[in-house]
Amino acid sequence: MTKPLKQIHLAAHFPGVNNTTVWSDPRAGSHIEFASFAHFARTAERAKFDFLFLAEGLRLREQGGQIYDLDVVGRPDTFTVLAALAAVTDRLGLTGTINSTFNEPYEVARQFASLDHLSGGRSAWNVVTSWDAFTGENFRRGGFLPQEERYSRAREFLATANELFDSWRGDEIVADPVTGTFLSDAKAGAFVHRGRHFDIHGRFDVPRSPQGRPVIFQAGDSEEGREFAAADADAIFSRHATLKEGQAFHRDVKRRLAKYGRRPDELLILPAATFVLGDTDAEAEEQAREVRRQQVSGATALKHLEFVWNRDLSSYDPDGPLPDIDPDVGEEHIARGRAQVRMYRDPLATAREWRALAEANNWSIRDLVIHTGNRQTFVGSPATVARTIDDFVQADAADGFILVPHITPTGLDEFADKVVPLLQERGVFRADYEGTTLRDHLGLAHPDAARGNERAAS
Repeated sequence: MTKPLKQIHLAAHFPGVNNTTVWSDPRAGSHIEFASFAHFARTAERAKFDFLFLAEGLRLREQGGQIYDLDVVGRPDTFTVLAALAAVTDRLGLTGTINSTFNEPYEVARQFASLDHLSGGRSAWNVVTSWDAFTGENFRRGGFLPQEERYSRAREFLATANELFDSWRGDEIVADPVTGTFLSDAKAGAFVHRGRHFDIHGRFDVPRSPQGRPVIFQAGDSEEGREFAAADADAIFSRHATLKEGQAFHRDVKRRLAKYGRRPDELLILPAATFVLGDTDAEAEEQAREVRRQQVSGATALKHLEFVWNRDLSSYDPDGPLPDIDPDVGEEHIARGRAQVRMYRDPLATAREWRALAEANNWSIRDLVIHTGNRQTFVGSPATVARTIDDFVQADAADGFILVPHITPTGLDEFADKVVPLLQERGVFRADYEGTTLRDHLGLAHPDAARGNERAAS
């Protein structure tokens, strides 16, 4: 029996805090002005994407005590941007990262419930923890939680927020159909939570939203993050974008669902993915090489090398050899507020590996950073990219992809115009939206329907 084709989920990540944007390209636009966000969102909706994704930047990053000026240095508030985008889109989901370390459940639940009402049921929350004490200095809880405690707080944070979302239940509230006044509200919004991290009680002041709860995303890749996602998330924002790595991650996370009473289709795995398109595969490959050189200027290469060496390398020639001195493995780090710092657990070993690569290939500092840094996930003609994306999804390396273009805000346009129609021709991507909420787009059940099924079973 032929296995039915999986339907592909596609989303768009507004680049924001990153080092992939090609700022020198004349098409590059503002990351602050609303017109950029609006163009990006409208393109994603025109292409029938599931959702738009915004990351969170809570502090300007620094290197050597100076603001790191090689990528975007600011970000408007996530909720403000998403609420504004709700007014200029009709079906596109609106997903935002909000961390559980420096916020409170009542405030975050209220914001997402409000966004879900404003958008007609299109909100999603990417729940993350914050490890960075540097960022934490902006908050009362500056970096006080070790990793296991951060996830403990995150789990209770999400559970508490769900209690708030569920405090307005459809079977307990009766509204006058003419005035909208609630006729029976003795239990409306009432909540009590007493736990290790939160001790709150009162009434939640936002009624049940169109989706019941926002869709929940999770972006951590640690053991704790995978368990958190298997237990509570609707989708994972993954970084595993190669076929082999994607399949291994997909198998690992999906197998964890059963112990939480969940089916494999109740959690979607959506890796981030970059792309470069050309009229031919050869042309795309050449463009991809040029994009990588534009992304990694000489100054960028030196800054990236400082992540590992933990030293000021500004006196070195980026087109020259790697430093012959070893990294400084002290506690204080030259780069602050950058997640890449955590990627190099053993800087001495990384330095040895990189020196060997540079020597074997006659690479300069810049060459090394170009070859060891992020690469474009999908490179080729529109037909090649469409086929490759489809192959990944059908091979269970992903359930879809969150696309991150290197040009903002117009970098998604070519994909929407040239790749999406080919996926539609293959019968693996929608020709139009079939529902109105993000849960509809993602094939996820409404929480009230799930609760009704539980009642029927009991």
